[in-house]
Amino acid sequence: MPLSKDPGGTEADGSKSLKYCSKCYTKGAFTHPEIDTAEKMQAHVRQVMKGMGFPGFLTGFFTKGIPKLERWRKSSW
Repeated sequence: MPLSKDPGGTEADGSKSLKYCSKCYTKGAFTHPEIDTAEKMQAHVRQVMKGMGFPGFLTGFFTKGIPKLERWRKSSW
């Protein structure tokens, strides 16, 4: 996903998040709390990317690492 000019997410106190971008995390909360698995997030990001004109094979390539991100690693739960 392209990053905005202000790519960092924010914590509840307004400070910048060192872990999450502004597309995923603002004011100390995830922007899509209903997306509760890595698989759902991958599907969501693929759909957004396809809407932006990315070919399907690239959406798969760019989303394959999502399960390795801290939010989705089983050890972080």
